[in-house]
Amino acid sequence: MNFFKMKELQSSKVKLFIFVTFLLFIPIFTTTYTYANTDDSKEEVKSYIEQIFQRRNKAILTGDLELIQSIYNMDTKYGTWAYEYEKRKMDYINNWEEKQGVKFIDITPTVIVKRIKGSNNNFSVSLLCSTEYKYVYEDQPELENTSRIGTYHNLQLINKDGSWIISKEWYNDPFADSLYLDNIKADSIKQYILSQNARDLSTIHKRRIKAIEYADKYCGAASIEEYGYKYNKKYRDYNPQGGDCANFASQILFEGGKFRKNSAWNYDGNGATRAWLNADGFKKYMTNSGRASIIAYGSYDKVFKASYKLLPGDFVAYEKKNDITHISVVTGADSRGYSLVSCHNSDRNKVPWDLGWSDKSIRFWLVRVHY
Repeated sequence: MNFFKMKELQSSKVKLFIFVTFLLFIPIFTTTYTYANTDDSKEEVKSYIEQIFQRRNKAILTGDLELIQSIYNMDTKYGTWAYEYEKRKMDYINNWEEKQGVKFIDITPTVIVKRIKGSNNNFSVSLLCSTEYKYVYEDQPELENTSRIGTYHNLQLINKDGSWIISKEWYNDPFADSLYLDNIKADSIKQYILSQNARDLSTIHKRRIKAIEYADKYCGAASIEEYGYKYNKKYRDYNPQGGDCANFASQILFEGGKFRKNSAWNYDGNGATRAWLNADGFKKYMTNSGRASIIAYGSYDKVFKASYKLLPGDFVAYEKKNDITHISVVTGADSRGYSLVSCHNSDRNKVPWDLGWSDKSIRFWLVRVHY
């Protein structure tokens, strides 16, 4: 996300950052509990939270709207709005599957509770969720493709009338940038995607390989337990100031790809230059300096064929309203050669490059980095 331009944060982030006050009913909890602030009570709360994420993901896989609806209190506007949003997200994922010629076969959340405060029947919880998405192409059911998406949540839990409920939740939804895939001509795109073969990336430059390794290790909540779900502590996390995507892309090229810093593109104890930190500045610097060149630019239907030219270590810039608002670095390709990306903000690790970016107003810059 563009660090220096906060309009996007103030407008579209109204949807991105979800402030939901709703009641969540989980039928399996039928007994009233009164907790003291003990380790046992916190373990109960943690177990309950894990069930929330499992149920949500199950509803996405099965298309079970009743399960989605049972999660929310439909008697409140916040609960109704939250249900309608989740329904839209389910529809979007199903439409993306159709466009792509794939089927999600498993969505597995790993919940890491960072903090639980409270006592008796009231708890405030801070957590991250690293969710593994597995999908297969409809004509390759034996080949599983795996992506990870990480999200950060703040919850307020209470126990009321014998049932645990969520009274408030905040999280940055990775799908909220765009849920408008119905404007895509899915049939012709699907035919093209299914006609592609896996790509052999074993001979790419070793600097590109190192860039992938760095991205895998430091993609935060989208990484794996081995790496601690953390960013590189050598660098400041700029998400609270508007976004960390360009900062992470710059780290990948410097730490992994061994590009040298200079006066225009730099990070040190005094901070970062615009070219290092700002999404638009990063894209302009890389292409204007000769360190990168443009493969393709335009709407999805104009560039998706060219996306197969992207190599690990290249990047995709996402433009909304004539402003580059996000940067993702290419880190792989799936079983049909479709390019996968990693990034910060809503942390992603080897996720299809257009997933969650399907608004017809979005323009994509596919950029080759010269290693």
